[in-house]
Amino acid sequence: MEANVFRFRDARSAPDPVLEAGPVAFGSQPVPLVLDNGSFQARAGWACPGPDPGPEPRLQFRAVCARGRGGARGGSGPQVGNALGSLEPLRWMLRSPFDRNVPVNLELQELLLDYSFQHLGVSSQGCVDHPIVLTEAVCNPLYSRQMMSELLFECYRIPKVAYGIDSLFSFYHNVPKNALSSGLIISSGYQCTHILPVLEGRLDAKNCKRINLGGSQAAGYLQRLLQLKYPGHLAAITLSRMEEILQEHSYIAEDYGAELQKWQCPNYYENNVHKMQLPFSSKLLGSTLTAEEKQERRQQQLRRLQELNARRREEKLQLDQERLERLLYVQELLEEGQMDQFHKALIELNMDSPEELQSYIQKLTLAVEQAKQKILQAEANLEVDVVDSKPETPDLEPLEPTLEDVENVNEFEPLFSEETPEVEKPQVTTVQPVFNLAAYHQLSVGTERIRAPEIIFQPSLIGEEQAGIAETLHFVLDRYPKAIQDILVQNVFLTGGNVMYPGMKARVEKELLEMRPFQSSFQVQLASNPVLDAWYGARDWALDHLEDSGAWVTRKDYEEKGGEYLKEHCASNTYVPIRLPKQASRASETSGRGSGANGTGDQA
Repeated sequence: MEANVFRFRDARSAPDPVLEAGPVAFGSQPVPLVLDNGSFQARAGWACPGPDPGPEPRLQFRAVCARGRGGARGGSGPQVGNALGSLEPLRWMLRSPFDRNVPVNLELQELLLDYSFQHLGVSSQGCVDHPIVLTEAVCNPLYSRQMMSELLFECYRIPKVAYGIDSLFSFYHNVPKNALSSGLIISSGYQCTHILPVLEGRLDAKNCKRINLGGSQAAGYLQRLLQLKYPGHLAAITLSRMEEILQEHSYIAEDYGAELQKWQCPNYYENNVHKMQLPFSSKLLGSTLTAEEKQERRQQQLRRLQELNARRREEKLQLDQERLERLLYVQELLEEGQMDQFHKALIELNMDSPEELQSYIQKLTLAVEQAKQKILQAEANLEVDVVDSKPETPDLEPLEPTLEDVENVNEFEPLFSEETPEVEKPQVTTVQPVFNLAAYHQLSVGTERIRAPEIIFQPSLIGEEQAGIAETLHFVLDRYPKAIQDILVQNVFLTGGNVMYPGMKARVEKELLEMRPFQSSFQVQLASNPVLDAWYGARDWALDHLEDSGAWVTRKDYEEKGGEYLKEHCASNTYVPIRLPKQASRASETSGRGSGANGTGDQA
């Protein structure tokens, strides 16, 4: 394969194995179950205590569901995650429990949890007898948490649950455990991007900011760009392939304008363009057929036309015969003297006189006879063709060919000559280099490599009236005094699957250099694994706080304080309880109405 040409992997997910049984307990405490409930991918695993808790989550799957193809007629039920295989054929059927990054459809969320518990080997009967650490969105709505708690406690009957933010868990995993760290977290995921200030180990929720752009919008923008560029390959430019281009071939430009100027240079373009090879078939119908095959195809088409014409003649003959029988019946009425019925039949036939009737009968009789002769002649010709196509029997004596036979053979010699394939061979070889089929099925991804991920810094590229990461970062820092700003910028932490582009860290450093005072210092850190560090941090937190009752919401707390209740910890949201206005009692309202009525009467 030539340089800078890459093939699409078109990865197809394999069904996850069902574990027989997971770890039940460690000592007196059951093993916590850690669920990173992401809008793009869900990750689930066990927080096993010990020196080796496990290298990675045991279960990773796309957070989508689709109804089985059998439907309600006894087919398979809803399919989840990796059981779907390739997503593109089912794209129109896919359903997600998320609206942006907030779970809103609890029926689909229950399917994801069922899939996780089943494949992790939860062995407890009738319930999930394990503590659960579950990630949630930043500033998660109380209604969403209430529905999630109701699902966990009522449906699965879990003993306790702890909610946390995925980016804070990732921050927890990458900072020293014995220090109350402060910093500024830039978390960019599949649906949105967040700027989260952390002061002394706790989230400052009042100054959090959210940008409604992420990997999903970048993939959609890249798909539109390439479909406009290659309108002949609309169906082949799928979202799955765009996500593959974003993950493996895109990068963040440190200076977007200067990088676009570089791409204008032809040499730079040729050296840096990535040509994505679409699948195609190298067989061309016109060049692979021999002369004999072409002649056979012509004869087959001729036979079809003959059969079609014969069928039409038979149908027309049948209609003419039926009409002729009708006219003859009317003529019999005239001959038998039934004049009333005869005149009614003439009116129905739209005729004026018996002479006109006789004229139509003669014309139809002639047409029927001619049609019968044509059909007989066509059948005779077909029989002759069949007889001629049969091999000669050895019992017959050889006959001398007549002059007419020689002329007929000479007419068909060009069709069956042995020299014709040799004449066509050089034509095929000369046609092939003219059109390169592989090059036609290539997508040249040039400036699109930087234009698609750039939308999180410049949302105006896709028409969004939002601030980018740099502007939002500057806005958040301006809400703090200078001393706090200096503390926050010493630990700017990047996490999330949408920050894994090459050049992301350098771009954030450049933006900070432009907005910070002269000769001031700052430090930008990229998560060790931006995708899985949220799950690792949740696992570490679960092991560190397994016996800390001040961090877990128990069943008793759920029953007493409601499903929206949350116990705060270093990686959680801030709990804001629902405050309802106090309603006056009915007795006081009645007395107030009575005194008002009396007062009105006194004034009167």
